[in-house]
Amino acid sequence: MRAAALALLIVVAAAAAQGADRRVAVDPNEPPWNALAKVQTNIGAHCTGVLIEPAVVLTAAHCLYNPRTRALLQPVSLHVLFGYQRDAYRWHRLVASITVGPGFDGTRGPAQPADWARLELAEAVPAPPLPMFGGGVDAGMAVALAGYNQDRAQLLMADLGCHVLRIVGLPGGARFLAHDCAATRGTSGAPLLVRQDSGWAVIAINVAAGRAENLARSAPCGNSP
Repeated sequence: MRAAALALLIVVAAAAAQGADRRVAVDPNEPPWNALAKVQTNIGAHCTGVLIEPAVVLTAAHCLYNPRTRALLQPVSLHVLFGYQRDAYRWHRLVASITVGPGFDGTRGPAQPADWARLELAEAVPAPPLPMFGGGVDAGMAVALAGYNQDRAQLLMADLGCHVLRIVGLPGGARFLAHDCAATRGTSGAPLLVRQDSGWAVIAINVAAGRAENLARSAPCGNSP
C-alpha cells in the first residue's frame, strides 16, 4: 500500500513539474479536424498530415525517410487515413507521388529548412481543405497544434492554448516558428493553426519536438519554399 501511494506521489509530482497537459481529444470527423490525416508507413512509423487541396496533403519530409535504406519511401509505402480514431478511419487514400523540399537530406534528421513534403493523393478527399495563412506572424501569437501524438496515437489530440515563442528567418523567405504547443514524435507534419474570421488556417507544419519548445516550419505554397 505504501509503495503504491509513493508511486502515485511521484507521478503527481512529475506531472506538476512538467506542467498540466493541455491537450484534448478532438473529433477527426468534424471541421477543421477532418482535414487532418494520420500518415502511416509500411515500416511501422506514422506522422500527421493536413489536407491543403482536395487531393494534396502536406506533411514533414523526415516522416518519409527510411533510415534502413537511407532513402525516401516510395508512394506505395504510404497510407493516408482521414477520420482516424481507435483503429478505424473514414477515408483511406493511397499516394500517387511525393514532392519534398529542395535539398532535403534524411541523414540530417528534422529541423532543416527543406523538411516538408507534398503528398499527391490518388483520389480526392470529400473534406474541406484548410487554407494557408497569409498574414503576418509575431512572437506571442495564439496558435493551436493537432496531431497523432506518439503517446496517444489512437486519438487526434489538440493543444488549443499555445503561442509562438520566437521566429527564425530562413533563406527564400521561409521561417522556423518555435512554439510551446505540446507535441511528440507522431506530431511531425501536423499543422500549426491560427484562427481567422473565416476559420482555421495553416501557418506552419511541426518538424521537431523538444522538452522546452517545439519547432514548426512555415507552410510552403505549391512547390515553393
